[in-house]
Amino acid sequence: MGDLEFLILLLVVVALLVWVARQVHIPYPIVLVFGGLGLGAIPGLPNLELDPHVVFLVFIPPLVHSAGYQASLRMLARDWRPISLAAVVLVALTIVAVAVVAHVLIDGMSWGAAFVLACVLAPTDLVAATAIFRRLGAPERVVNLVEGENLVNDGTALTAWRLAVAAVATGSLTAGDAVQELLLVAGAGTVLGLLIGWVVAQLRRQLDDSLIEITVTLLTPYVAYVLAEELGLSGILAAVVSGIFLGIRDPGITDATTRLQAYGFWGVLTFILESLLFVLVGLQFPQVLDAIDTSATTLLLQGVAIAFVVMVVRVVHHFTVLEADALVAGGTPIPRKERLIVGWAGMRGAISLAVALSIPLTTDAGEPFPFRDEIIFLTIVVIGVTLVVQGLTLAPLIRRMRFVEEEPDARRQAMTRFRTIEAALDRIGQLSFESDRTVDAPTLERARSLYAQRANQLAGECHDGVPDVDSDADTWLRLRLELLEIEGEQLAAMRDAGTITTPLMNAVQRDLDLETARLQRRRQPA
Repeated sequence: MGDLEFLILLLVVVALLVWVARQVHIPYPIVLVFGGLGLGAIPGLPNLELDPHVVFLVFIPPLVHSAGYQASLRMLARDWRPISLAAVVLVALTIVAVAVVAHVLIDGMSWGAAFVLACVLAPTDLVAATAIFRRLGAPERVVNLVEGENLVNDGTALTAWRLAVAAVATGSLTAGDAVQELLLVAGAGTVLGLLIGWVVAQLRRQLDDSLIEITVTLLTPYVAYVLAEELGLSGILAAVVSGIFLGIRDPGITDATTRLQAYGFWGVLTFILESLLFVLVGLQFPQVLDAIDTSATTLLLQGVAIAFVVMVVRVVHHFTVLEADALVAGGTPIPRKERLIVGWAGMRGAISLAVALSIPLTTDAGEPFPFRDEIIFLTIVVIGVTLVVQGLTLAPLIRRMRFVEEEPDARRQAMTRFRTIEAALDRIGQLSFESDRTVDAPTLERARSLYAQRANQLAGECHDGVPDVDSDADTWLRLRLELLEIEGEQLAAMRDAGTITTPLMNAVQRDLDLETARLQRRRQPA
Protein backbone atom coordinates (compact mmCIF):
# COMPACT_ATOMS: atom_id res chain seq x y z
CA MET A 1 0.00 0.00 0.00
CA GLY A 2 1.43 3.34 -1.07
CA ASP A 3 1.40 6.56 0.97
CA LEU A 4 -1.50 8.03 -1.04
CA GLU A 5 -3.65 4.95 -0.58
CA PHE A 6 -2.78 4.92 3.11
CA LEU A 7 -3.81 8.58 3.45
CA ILE A 8 -7.16 7.79 1.82
CA LEU A 9 -7.57 4.89 4.24
CA LEU A 10 -6.88 7.24 7.16
CA LEU A 11 -9.57 9.66 5.97
CA VAL A 12 -12.07 6.80 5.72
CA VAL A 13 -11.12 5.66 9.23
CA VAL A 14 -11.48 9.23 10.53
CA ALA A 15 -15.00 9.58 9.14
CA LEU A 16 -16.04 6.21 10.56
CA LEU A 17 -14.54 6.83 14.01
CA VAL A 18 -16.07 10.29 14.34
CA TRP A 19 -19.47 8.83 13.44
CA VAL A 20 -19.03 6.14 16.10
CA ALA A 21 -17.97 8.74 18.68
CA ARG A 22 -21.09 10.80 18.07
CA GLN A 23 -23.31 7.75 18.34
CA VAL A 24 -21.92 6.87 21.78
CA HIS A 25 -21.59 10.52 22.92
CA ILE A 26 -17.84 10.39 23.55
CA PRO A 27 -15.57 13.28 22.48
CA TYR A 28 -14.30 12.17 19.11
CA PRO A 29 -10.58 12.93 19.80
CA ILE A 30 -10.59 10.07 22.35
CA VAL A 31 -12.03 7.62 19.83
CA LEU A 32 -9.62 8.80 17.14
CA VAL A 33 -6.58 8.26 19.38
CA PHE A 34 -7.57 4.71 20.26
CA GLY A 35 -8.61 4.08 16.67
CA GLY A 36 -5.11 5.12 15.61
CA LEU A 37 -3.63 2.74 18.18
CA GLY A 38 -5.70 -0.11 16.77
CA LEU A 39 -4.76 0.82 13.22
CA GLY A 40 -1.07 0.95 14.11
CA ALA A 41 -1.25 -2.56 15.56
CA ILE A 42 -2.49 -4.06 12.27
CA PRO A 43 0.40 -5.93 10.61
CA GLY A 44 1.29 -5.12 7.05
CA LEU A 45 0.38 -1.44 7.09
CA PRO A 46 3.15 0.90 5.91
CA ASN A 47 5.13 2.94 8.42
CA LEU A 48 4.21 6.58 7.97
CA GLU A 49 7.49 8.51 7.81
CA LEU A 50 6.84 12.13 8.75
CA ASP A 51 9.32 14.90 8.02
CA PRO A 52 9.48 17.15 11.13
CA HIS A 53 9.44 20.42 9.18
CA VAL A 54 6.59 19.30 6.93
CA VAL A 55 4.43 18.22 9.88
CA PHE A 56 4.71 21.59 11.60
CA LEU A 57 4.28 23.63 8.42
CA VAL A 58 1.26 21.68 7.11
CA PHE A 59 -0.74 21.37 10.33
CA ILE A 60 0.02 24.18 12.75
CA PRO A 61 -0.38 27.50 10.82
CA PRO A 62 -3.92 26.87 9.49
CA LEU A 63 -5.15 25.48 12.82
CA VAL A 64 -3.97 28.43 14.92
CA HIS A 65 -5.01 30.93 12.21
CA SER A 66 -8.51 29.44 12.10
CA ALA A 67 -8.77 29.64 15.90
CA GLY A 68 -7.77 33.31 15.73
CA TYR A 69 -10.36 33.96 13.03
CA GLN A 70 -13.13 32.76 15.34
CA ALA A 71 -11.94 34.83 18.32
CA SER A 72 -14.12 37.60 19.74
CA LEU A 73 -11.84 40.53 20.53
CA ARG A 74 -14.34 42.14 22.90
CA MET A 75 -14.80 38.91 24.83
CA LEU A 76 -11.03 38.43 25.02
CA ALA A 77 -10.70 42.01 26.28
CA ARG A 78 -13.39 41.39 28.92
CA ASP A 79 -11.48 38.42 30.36
CA TRP A 80 -7.99 39.61 29.47
CA ARG A 81 -6.58 39.19 32.97
CA PRO A 82 -7.35 35.47 33.51
CA ILE A 83 -6.56 34.69 29.88
CA SER A 84 -3.22 36.52 30.04
CA LEU A 85 -2.33 34.84 33.32
CA ALA A 86 -3.13 31.45 31.84
CA ALA A 87 -1.16 32.18 28.68
CA VAL A 88 1.92 33.48 30.52
CA VAL A 89 1.99 32.44 34.17
CA LEU A 90 0.29 29.05 33.75
CA VAL A 91 2.40 28.23 30.68
CA ALA A 92 5.56 29.20 32.59
CA LEU A 93 4.55 27.18 35.66
CA THR A 94 3.72 24.16 33.50
CA ILE A 95 7.02 24.38 31.65
CA VAL A 96 9.06 24.63 34.85
CA ALA A 97 7.12 21.89 36.68
CA VAL A 98 7.24 19.42 33.78
CA ALA A 99 10.91 20.13 33.08
CA VAL A 100 11.89 19.55 36.72
CA VAL A 101 9.85 16.34 37.02
CA ALA A 102 11.11 15.00 33.66
CA HIS A 103 14.73 15.80 34.53
CA VAL A 104 14.40 14.03 37.89
CA LEU A 105 12.36 11.02 36.78
CA ILE A 106 13.94 10.18 33.42
CA ASP A 107 17.44 8.84 33.75
CA GLY A 108 19.96 10.93 31.84
CA MET A 109 17.51 13.47 30.41
CA SER A 110 19.30 16.80 30.10
CA TRP A 111 17.71 20.06 31.17
CA GLY A 112 17.52 21.13 27.53
CA ALA A 113 15.58 18.03 26.47
CA ALA A 114 13.38 18.34 29.57
CA PHE A 115 12.45 21.91 28.65
CA VAL A 116 11.69 20.89 25.06
CA LEU A 117 9.29 18.25 26.39
CA ALA A 118 7.74 20.79 28.78
CA CYS A 119 7.14 23.30 25.99
CA VAL A 120 5.57 20.58 23.84
CA LEU A 121 3.08 19.83 26.64
CA ALA A 122 2.35 23.47 27.58
CA PRO A 123 -0.36 24.29 24.97
CA THR A 124 -3.87 22.96 25.53
CA ASP A 125 -6.24 21.58 22.92
CA LEU A 126 -9.86 22.76 22.95
CA VAL A 127 -11.36 20.28 20.44
CA ALA A 128 -12.54 17.76 23.03
CA ALA A 129 -13.58 20.46 25.51
CA THR A 130 -15.64 22.49 23.07
CA ALA A 131 -17.39 19.36 21.81
CA ILE A 132 -18.54 18.73 25.39
CA PHE A 133 -19.37 22.39 26.01
CA ARG A 134 -21.61 22.54 22.94
CA ARG A 135 -23.44 19.37 23.91
CA LEU A 136 -24.04 20.33 27.55
CA GLY A 137 -24.38 24.09 27.23
CA ALA A 138 -21.54 25.23 29.50
CA PRO A 139 -21.68 28.89 30.66
CA GLU A 140 -20.58 31.36 28.03
CA ARG A 141 -17.76 32.71 30.20
CA VAL A 142 -16.32 29.22 30.69
CA VAL A 143 -16.27 28.70 26.92
CA ASN A 144 -14.69 32.12 26.36
CA LEU A 145 -11.96 31.51 28.97
CA VAL A 146 -11.04 28.12 27.52
CA GLU A 147 -11.08 29.31 23.91
CA GLY A 148 -9.23 32.53 24.72
CA GLU A 149 -6.55 30.75 26.71
CA ASN A 150 -6.11 28.10 24.04
CA LEU A 151 -5.68 30.78 21.39
CA VAL A 152 -3.06 32.78 23.29
CA ASN A 153 -1.13 29.95 24.92
CA ASP A 154 -0.50 28.37 21.53
CA GLY A 155 1.53 31.46 20.67
CA THR A 156 3.43 31.74 23.95
CA ALA A 157 4.11 28.01 24.45
CA LEU A 158 5.16 27.33 20.87
CA THR A 159 7.39 30.40 20.79
CA ALA A 160 9.07 29.07 23.94
CA TRP A 161 9.35 25.64 22.26
CA ARG A 162 11.09 27.21 19.28
CA LEU A 163 13.72 28.74 21.58
CA ALA A 164 14.11 25.54 23.61
CA VAL A 165 14.76 23.51 20.46
CA ALA A 166 17.25 26.13 19.24
CA ALA A 167 19.04 26.01 22.59
CA VAL A 168 19.43 22.23 22.42
CA ALA A 169 20.34 22.23 18.73
CA THR A 170 23.01 24.92 19.05
CA GLY A 171 23.96 24.52 22.71
CA SER A 172 24.64 28.25 22.96
CA LEU A 173 21.48 29.94 24.25
CA THR A 174 21.67 31.16 27.87
CA ALA A 175 18.67 31.87 30.12
CA GLY A 176 19.07 35.64 29.77
CA ASP A 177 19.41 35.40 26.02
CA ALA A 178 16.35 33.15 25.90
CA VAL A 179 14.14 35.69 27.72
CA GLN A 180 15.37 38.53 25.52
CA GLU A 181 14.89 36.46 22.39
CA LEU A 182 11.41 35.37 23.51
CA LEU A 183 10.27 38.97 23.95
CA LEU A 184 11.79 40.01 20.63
CA VAL A 185 10.43 37.22 18.45
CA ALA A 186 7.01 37.34 20.14
CA GLY A 187 6.61 41.12 19.90
CA ALA A 188 7.93 41.41 16.34
CA GLY A 189 5.92 38.33 15.29
CA THR A 190 2.75 39.99 16.59
CA VAL A 191 3.47 43.20 14.67
CA LEU A 192 4.19 41.22 11.50
CA GLY A 193 0.92 39.31 11.92
CA LEU A 194 -1.00 42.60 12.10
CA LEU A 195 0.79 43.90 9.00
CA ILE A 196 0.09 40.74 7.01
CA GLY A 197 -3.55 40.81 8.13
CA TRP A 198 -3.89 44.40 6.93
CA VAL A 199 -2.27 43.68 3.55
CA VAL A 200 -4.44 40.60 2.98
CA ALA A 201 -7.57 42.56 3.94
CA GLN A 202 -6.75 45.22 1.33
CA LEU A 203 -6.10 42.51 -1.27
CA ARG A 204 -9.35 40.68 -0.57
CA ARG A 205 -11.32 43.92 -0.95
CA GLN A 206 -10.19 44.04 -4.57
CA LEU A 207 -11.09 40.44 -5.40
CA ASP A 208 -14.44 39.52 -6.91
CA ASP A 209 -13.78 35.82 -7.50
CA SER A 210 -14.77 33.60 -4.57
CA LEU A 211 -12.43 30.77 -5.53
CA ILE A 212 -9.41 33.08 -5.67
CA GLU A 213 -10.37 34.75 -2.39
CA ILE A 214 -10.77 31.43 -0.58
CA THR A 215 -7.38 30.39 -1.95
CA VAL A 216 -5.95 33.60 -0.48
CA THR A 217 -7.47 32.73 2.91
CA LEU A 218 -5.77 29.32 2.72
CA LEU A 219 -2.39 30.80 1.80
CA THR A 220 -2.50 33.56 4.43
CA PRO A 221 -1.47 31.49 7.50
CA TYR A 222 1.29 29.77 5.54
CA VAL A 223 2.65 33.06 4.19
CA ALA A 224 2.50 34.62 7.67
CA TYR A 225 4.28 31.67 9.24
CA VAL A 226 6.99 31.24 6.58
CA LEU A 227 7.75 34.96 6.31
CA ALA A 228 8.02 35.33 10.09
CA GLU A 229 10.27 32.30 10.42
CA GLU A 230 12.51 33.52 7.60
CA LEU A 231 12.89 36.81 9.51
CA GLY A 232 13.69 34.94 12.73
CA LEU A 233 10.36 35.86 14.36
CA SER A 234 7.49 33.83 15.81
CA GLY A 235 5.61 32.30 12.88
CA ILE A 236 2.94 30.95 15.22
CA LEU A 237 2.10 34.37 16.63
CA ALA A 238 2.10 35.86 13.13
CA ALA A 239 -0.43 33.23 12.02
CA VAL A 240 -2.60 33.71 15.13
CA VAL A 241 -2.61 37.51 15.05
CA SER A 242 -3.31 37.69 11.31
CA GLY A 243 -6.27 35.39 11.92
CA ILE A 244 -7.64 37.60 14.71
CA PHE A 245 -7.23 40.73 12.57
CA LEU A 246 -8.93 39.22 9.52
CA GLY A 247 -11.72 37.72 11.63
CA ILE A 248 -12.56 41.21 12.90
CA ARG A 249 -12.46 42.72 9.41
CA ASP A 250 -14.23 39.86 7.64
CA PRO A 251 -17.77 41.35 7.48
CA GLY A 252 -16.46 44.35 5.55
CA ILE A 253 -14.14 42.60 3.08
CA THR A 254 -16.06 39.48 2.00
CA ASP A 255 -19.38 39.12 0.20
CA ALA A 256 -22.08 36.68 1.26
CA THR A 257 -21.43 34.02 -1.37
CA THR A 258 -17.69 33.87 -0.68
CA ARG A 259 -18.26 33.83 3.07
CA LEU A 260 -20.59 30.83 2.84
CA GLN A 261 -18.12 28.92 0.68
CA ALA A 262 -15.17 29.90 2.89
CA TYR A 263 -16.91 28.76 6.09
CA GLY A 264 -17.66 25.42 4.51
CA PHE A 265 -14.11 25.02 3.20
CA TRP A 266 -12.43 25.94 6.48
CA GLY A 267 -14.80 23.80 8.50
CA VAL A 268 -13.82 20.73 6.50
CA LEU A 269 -10.11 21.65 6.41
CA THR A 270 -9.72 22.14 10.18
CA PHE A 271 -11.75 19.01 10.88
CA ILE A 272 -9.51 16.92 8.62
CA LEU A 273 -6.26 18.37 9.99
CA GLU A 274 -7.28 17.97 13.64
CA SER A 275 -8.69 14.50 13.08
CA LEU A 276 -5.61 13.28 11.21
CA LEU A 277 -3.40 14.51 14.03
CA PHE A 278 -5.45 12.67 16.65
CA VAL A 279 -5.25 9.47 14.58
CA LEU A 280 -1.49 10.02 14.26
CA VAL A 281 -1.25 10.12 18.07
CA GLY A 282 -2.20 6.45 18.15
CA LEU A 283 -0.63 5.54 14.83
CA GLN A 284 2.82 6.80 15.81
CA PHE A 285 2.83 4.96 19.13
CA PRO A 286 4.03 1.53 17.88
CA GLN A 287 6.77 3.14 15.80
CA VAL A 288 8.01 5.25 18.70
CA LEU A 289 7.80 2.21 20.96
CA ASP A 290 10.20 0.36 18.68
CA ALA A 291 12.60 3.31 18.56
CA ILE A 292 13.10 3.97 22.27
CA ASP A 293 15.99 2.33 24.10
CA THR A 294 14.63 2.51 27.65
CA SER A 295 11.99 0.29 29.21
CA ALA A 296 8.57 1.07 27.73
CA THR A 297 6.84 0.25 31.01
CA THR A 298 9.06 2.63 32.94
CA LEU A 299 8.60 5.38 30.39
CA LEU A 300 4.85 4.79 30.37
CA LEU A 301 4.67 5.25 34.14
CA GLN A 302 6.81 8.36 33.88
CA GLY A 303 4.44 9.70 31.23
CA VAL A 304 1.46 9.11 33.52
CA ALA A 305 3.28 10.97 36.31
CA ILE A 306 3.98 13.90 33.99
CA ALA A 307 0.33 13.94 32.90
CA PHE A 308 -0.66 14.11 36.56
CA VAL A 309 1.72 17.07 37.05
CA VAL A 310 0.22 18.86 34.03
CA MET A 311 -3.32 18.44 35.37
CA VAL A 312 -2.50 19.40 38.96
CA VAL A 313 -0.52 22.52 38.02
CA ARG A 314 -3.43 23.76 35.94
CA VAL A 315 -6.06 23.26 38.65
CA VAL A 316 -3.82 24.75 41.33
CA HIS A 317 -3.19 27.81 39.13
CA HIS A 318 -6.91 28.46 38.73
CA PHE A 319 -7.50 28.25 42.48
CA THR A 320 -4.48 30.29 43.59
CA VAL A 321 -3.13 32.66 40.96
CA LEU A 322 -6.52 33.69 39.57
CA GLU A 323 -7.99 34.20 43.04
CA ALA A 324 -4.99 36.21 44.20
CA ASP A 325 -5.12 38.33 41.06
CA ALA A 326 -8.79 39.12 41.62
CA LEU A 327 -8.05 40.21 45.17
CA VAL A 328 -5.14 42.40 44.05
CA ALA A 329 -7.20 43.95 41.25
CA GLY A 330 -10.10 44.57 43.63
CA GLY A 331 -12.56 42.69 41.45
CA THR A 332 -14.87 39.76 42.01
CA PRO A 333 -13.15 36.40 41.47
CA ILE A 334 -14.52 34.10 38.81
CA PRO A 335 -16.92 31.69 40.57
CA ARG A 336 -15.12 28.59 41.79
CA LYS A 337 -17.42 26.26 39.87
CA GLU A 338 -16.42 27.97 36.63
CA ARG A 339 -12.72 27.92 37.55
CA LEU A 340 -12.94 24.21 38.30
CA ILE A 341 -14.42 23.49 34.86
CA VAL A 342 -11.86 25.69 33.11
CA GLY A 343 -9.05 24.10 35.11
CA TRP A 344 -10.24 20.60 34.28
CA ALA A 345 -10.62 21.40 30.55
CA GLY A 346 -6.88 21.39 29.89
CA MET A 347 -6.58 18.31 27.69
CA ARG A 348 -3.55 18.01 25.46
CA GLY A 349 -4.02 16.95 21.88
CA ALA A 350 -3.27 17.58 18.22
CA ILE A 351 -1.06 20.66 18.66
CA SER A 352 1.25 18.94 21.14
CA LEU A 353 1.70 15.91 18.90
CA ALA A 354 2.43 18.04 15.82
CA VAL A 355 5.01 20.00 17.79
CA ALA A 356 6.64 16.84 19.16
CA LEU A 357 6.84 15.30 15.69
CA SER A 358 8.40 18.56 14.46
CA ILE A 359 11.48 18.25 16.70
CA PRO A 360 14.53 18.08 14.40
CA LEU A 361 16.13 14.70 13.87
CA THR A 362 19.63 16.09 14.50
CA THR A 363 21.33 19.01 16.20
CA ASP A 364 23.43 21.59 14.36
CA ALA A 365 26.47 19.43 15.09
CA GLY A 366 24.91 16.53 13.20
CA GLU A 367 24.26 14.43 16.29
CA PRO A 368 20.85 12.84 17.00
CA PHE A 369 18.55 15.24 18.82
CA PRO A 370 18.73 14.06 22.46
CA PHE A 371 15.72 12.09 23.73
CA ARG A 372 13.63 12.90 20.65
CA ASP A 373 11.88 9.49 20.58
CA GLU A 374 11.31 9.58 24.34
CA ILE A 375 9.78 13.06 24.07
CA ILE A 376 7.35 11.87 21.37
CA PHE A 377 6.50 8.77 23.43
CA LEU A 378 5.84 10.81 26.57
CA THR A 379 3.78 13.32 24.59
CA ILE A 380 1.54 10.55 23.27
CA VAL A 381 1.11 9.15 26.79
CA VAL A 382 0.20 12.56 28.25
CA ILE A 383 -2.26 13.22 25.41
CA GLY A 384 -3.89 9.84 25.98
CA VAL A 385 -4.09 10.23 29.76
CA THR A 386 -5.52 13.78 29.70
CA LEU A 387 -8.04 12.92 26.99
CA VAL A 388 -9.26 9.85 28.87
CA VAL A 389 -9.14 11.16 32.45
CA GLN A 390 -10.28 14.72 31.82
CA GLY A 391 -12.20 14.16 28.59
CA LEU A 392 -14.42 11.40 30.01
CA THR A 393 -15.04 13.14 33.34
CA LEU A 394 -15.59 16.70 32.13
CA ALA A 395 -19.21 16.12 31.10
CA PRO A 396 -20.24 14.54 34.45
CA LEU A 397 -18.41 17.35 36.26
CA ILE A 398 -20.34 20.02 34.32
CA ARG A 399 -23.63 18.26 35.12
CA ARG A 400 -22.69 18.05 38.81
CA MET A 401 -21.96 21.79 38.97
CA ARG A 402 -25.61 22.52 38.02
CA PHE A 403 -24.93 25.86 36.40
CA VAL A 404 -27.81 28.30 36.05
CA GLU A 405 -29.26 27.55 32.65
CA GLU A 406 -28.47 30.25 30.14
CA GLU A 407 -30.69 31.35 27.32
CA PRO A 408 -30.84 28.64 24.62
CA ASP A 409 -28.75 29.24 21.51
CA ALA A 410 -31.83 29.19 19.30
CA ARG A 411 -33.44 32.00 21.29
CA ARG A 412 -30.24 34.07 21.38
CA GLN A 413 -29.90 33.71 17.63
CA ALA A 414 -33.53 34.75 17.14
CA MET A 415 -33.15 37.78 19.40
CA THR A 416 -29.92 38.79 17.66
CA ARG A 417 -31.67 38.52 14.31
CA PHE A 418 -34.52 40.60 15.73
CA ARG A 419 -32.10 43.45 16.35
CA THR A 420 -30.84 43.28 12.78
CA ILE A 421 -34.46 43.33 11.57
CA GLU A 422 -35.05 46.46 13.64
CA ALA A 423 -32.14 48.11 11.82
CA ALA A 424 -33.68 47.13 8.46
CA LEU A 425 -37.08 48.51 9.52
CA ASP A 426 -35.41 51.78 10.53
CA ARG A 427 -33.90 51.99 7.06
CA ILE A 428 -37.29 51.36 5.46
CA GLY A 429 -38.69 54.20 7.56
CA GLN A 430 -35.90 56.52 6.42
CA LEU A 431 -36.54 55.65 2.76
CA SER A 432 -40.23 56.39 3.23
CA PHE A 433 -39.46 60.03 4.11
CA GLU A 434 -36.83 60.67 1.43
CA SER A 435 -38.14 63.01 -1.23
CA ASP A 436 -35.78 61.75 -3.92
CA ARG A 437 -36.03 58.05 -3.14
CA THR A 438 -35.56 55.52 -5.97
CA VAL A 439 -37.88 52.95 -4.41
CA ASP A 440 -41.62 53.30 -5.00
CA ALA A 441 -44.15 53.22 -2.15
CA PRO A 442 -45.66 49.77 -2.95
CA THR A 443 -42.20 48.17 -2.87
CA LEU A 444 -41.38 49.84 0.44
CA GLU A 445 -44.67 48.69 1.90
CA ARG A 446 -43.95 45.18 0.72
CA ALA A 447 -40.57 45.26 2.49
CA ARG A 448 -42.12 46.70 5.66
CA SER A 449 -44.73 43.95 5.70
CA LEU A 450 -42.09 41.25 5.23
CA TYR A 451 -39.85 42.55 8.02
CA ALA A 452 -42.75 43.13 10.39
CA GLN A 453 -43.78 39.51 9.85
CA ARG A 454 -40.23 38.34 10.60
CA ALA A 455 -40.02 40.49 13.69
CA ASN A 456 -43.03 38.59 15.03
CA GLN A 457 -41.56 35.16 14.31
CA LEU A 458 -38.24 35.37 16.23
CA ALA A 459 -37.49 31.69 15.80
CA GLY A 460 -36.71 28.99 13.28
CA GLU A 461 -35.38 29.77 9.86
CA CYS A 462 -35.56 33.55 9.73
CA HIS A 463 -36.00 33.58 5.99
CA ASP A 464 -39.17 31.44 6.04
CA GLY A 465 -42.12 33.09 4.41
CA VAL A 466 -40.17 35.19 1.91
CA PRO A 467 -42.56 35.75 -0.97
CA ASP A 468 -41.44 34.66 -4.41
CA VAL A 469 -40.43 37.52 -6.64
CA ASP A 470 -40.61 37.83 -10.37
CA SER A 471 -37.32 37.68 -12.21
CA ASP A 472 -37.84 41.25 -13.50
CA ALA A 473 -38.65 42.83 -10.11
CA ASP A 474 -35.19 44.39 -9.93
CA THR A 475 -36.19 47.21 -7.61
CA TRP A 476 -37.50 44.75 -5.03
CA LEU A 477 -34.33 42.66 -5.21
CA ARG A 478 -32.07 45.68 -4.86
CA LEU A 479 -33.97 46.86 -1.80
CA ARG A 480 -33.88 43.41 -0.22
CA LEU A 481 -30.12 43.17 -0.76
CA GLU A 482 -29.58 46.64 0.68
CA LEU A 483 -31.60 45.78 3.78
CA LEU A 484 -29.71 42.53 4.25
CA GLU A 485 -26.49 44.53 4.08
CA ILE A 486 -27.87 46.83 6.80
CA GLU A 487 -28.62 43.77 8.92
CA GLY A 488 -25.05 42.54 8.42
CA GLU A 489 -23.62 45.90 9.48
CA GLN A 490 -25.79 45.92 12.59
CA LEU A 491 -24.67 42.38 13.37
CA ALA A 492 -20.98 43.34 13.11
CA ALA A 493 -21.62 46.44 15.25
CA MET A 494 -23.13 44.29 18.00
CA ARG A 495 -20.11 41.96 17.84
CA ASP A 496 -17.73 44.92 17.99
CA ALA A 497 -19.64 46.38 20.95
CA GLY A 498 -19.28 43.09 22.81
CA THR A 499 -23.03 42.45 23.13
CA ILE A 500 -22.79 39.20 21.17
CA THR A 501 -20.00 36.66 20.64
CA THR A 502 -18.29 35.91 17.34
CA PRO A 503 -19.80 32.38 17.12
CA LEU A 504 -23.28 33.87 17.66
CA MET A 505 -22.59 36.49 14.99
CA ASN A 506 -21.45 33.78 12.58
CA ALA A 507 -24.60 31.72 13.21
CA VAL A 508 -26.89 34.65 12.41
CA GLN A 509 -24.64 35.86 9.59
CA ARG A 510 -25.07 32.48 7.94
CA ASP A 511 -28.83 33.09 7.69
CA LEU A 512 -28.20 36.50 6.15
CA ASP A 513 -25.64 35.10 3.73
CA LEU A 514 -27.91 32.28 2.60
CA GLU A 515 -30.70 34.70 1.83
CA THR A 516 -28.34 37.17 0.16
CA ALA A 517 -26.89 34.44 -2.05
CA ARG A 518 -30.41 33.29 -3.02
CA LEU A 519 -31.48 36.81 -3.99
CA GLN A 520 -28.24 37.49 -5.86
CA ARG A 521 -28.80 34.39 -7.96
CA ARG A 522 -32.23 35.74 -8.91
CA ARG A 523 -30.61 38.94 -10.19
CA GLN A 524 -28.19 37.06 -12.43
CA PRO A 525 -29.24 36.90 -16.10
CA ALA A 526 -30.31 33.48 -17.33
